[in-house]
Amino acid sequence: MAKIGRLGIGLLLGILAAAVLFPVCFAVTGAITSQWELEEYLAPVLGGGSGMAKWRLLPLAPTLRSLVELLLDSPQFFAMFWNSIKITACVLAGQALFGVPAAWGIARYAFPGRRLVLTLCAVLMLMPFQVLMFPEYLVLDGLKLLDTHWAVILPAVFSTYPVFLMYRFFESIPEAVLEAARIDGAGHVQTFLKMGLPLGMPGIMSSMMLNFLDSWNMIEQPMTFLKTRSLWPLSLFLPEIGLGDAGVGFAAAGMMLIPALLLFFLGQDYLEQGIAAAAVKE
Repeated sequence: MAKIGRLGIGLLLGILAAAVLFPVCFAVTGAITSQWELEEYLAPVLGGGSGMAKWRLLPLAPTLRSLVELLLDSPQFFAMFWNSIKITACVLAGQALFGVPAAWGIARYAFPGRRLVLTLCAVLMLMPFQVLMFPEYLVLDGLKLLDTHWAVILPAVFSTYPVFLMYRFFESIPEAVLEAARIDGAGHVQTFLKMGLPLGMPGIMSSMMLNFLDSWNMIEQPMTFLKTRSLWPLSLFLPEIGLGDAGVGFAAAGMMLIPALLLFFLGQDYLEQGIAAAAVKE
């Protein structure tokens, strides 16, 4: 019975893994599919045709034409790509500069209103963008930052989600370790830099990885705050794709996956340590 149960769980996990990987396979296959095949398969969905859309796991006539066209004849793609790089890098740098010390202060220092601050962080973290969109729009308009990259960067830099996540890891550091550092003469800044950062690195890296994915894939914020097309990030390139450019769209989707996959493989150990630390936290 136990063996049957393990087989059932393995089968269920395999089905879930296939469901998760299907969009990736769909994008990769579409990137090497000829344009005439894509138009035939997707016309009922993107072209207003009748019938049901269909798809082949392997294209009849594989080609790299869409990828070549994307890389050599799509300047808009590269402009949006570097916009995404700029926005994501600034968001992560800002969160490291402001979010990490804030999380450390909330986790390791007792001050009046600490519980209220934690509650506000949790509430703001749970609020969807649609709730905060209008207040953020008014603030950014008052600061004359609308239609600039700062309109997307600043709200993400001061998001409470990374603060709350890193707070949980900093809080799990044993007080005896920090007390030993203080006995050795370490001040508040030295304790934070030499003890807090190394011990909390799994939480910091986990937070940064998750926030990279969030910043890299954001759509609603740039659509709301950026009107000039030359400022748009890569996440807004795909909604502009129609049936006639479906091959280029699939190629762009595959290219957009590469930075996220590289970051995941490079930081997989930190992410696993962060998950493990959260799991065993008392």
